Amino acid sequence: MSRERSRSPRRHRLAGKVALITGASSGIGRGVALALASEGAAVVVCARRKELLDSLKAEIEAKGGRAFAKVMDVTSRDSVHKGVQEAEAEARGSIDILVNCAGVMYFTLMKNKKYEEWQQTIDVCVSGTTNCCGALFPAMVDRKCGHIVNISSDAARTIFPALTVYNAAKSYIQVLSKGLRAEAVGTGVRVTDVQPGDVATDLIVNNTDSEAAAKVGVTIGKTIGAEGTRNSFLDVSDVADVVVYAVTAPQHVGVHEILIEPRDQMFGDPTSVST
Repeated sequence: MSRERSRSPRRHRLAGKVALITGASSGIGRGVALALASEGAAVVVCARRKELLDSLKAEIEAKGGRAFAKVMDVTSRDSVHKGVQEAEAEARGSIDILVNCAGVMYFTLMKNKKYEEWQQTIDVCVSGTTNCCGALFPAMVDRKCGHIVNISSDAARTIFPALTVYNAAKSYIQVLSKGLRAEAVGTGVRVTDVQPGDVATDLIVNNTDSEAAAKVGVTIGKTIGAEGTRNSFLDVSDVADVVVYAVTAPQHVGVHEILIEPRDQMFGDPTSVST
């Protein structure tokens, strides 16, 4: 399970806003949904695992928030557009904030020919992010307001061992974010690229390349950072706080890009951290 910390009372700075979060069933997406809901936003939580979405929805509502659960496959344009239409109808309002958290990460070596894992990385990270931006960006431009937050990675900045395809996919998200910002100039729409470093999540539990995992010192099937220190792995709540910071900034402020890493992570090598 992802590591989360308790949250202090919020100021409802997003009251009246509707936020759609992909990849919300676990990890960073789940943390972002909880954080935005605590700020007063009505949150549309999207992912493929209905039971986890329903549980998250119930948790948010138990705390007095508004939540809508939508089963969505971001790799399918039809699923994305259908989910957006249904969400806006149920929330009785347009989507003001899109947070693209859906993602997968596979440690693989190219010589081991993990084609299915590479294709899933491209489908979810590249096509999925593009599909969601395409579904919501045009309407935001027409309304002259809105905010898109794309969760890329510090892997968009440098090459990490055994993550060649993941590096490329996250670099795509970084460039896509810059392109959207350029297109949004003068429209009132903001775009933020959040680049997390090492986060304590279960993102690699389905990895199959044991040689690649051994190369970087991780154990397949085990939560990353489960035994790490606070200085070497972020909580999902740390990333969620950054998203809140970006979307609650004054409207004239563009928080274009944020790199957030554990204090002691040695940039460029995820296996070299202080304890």
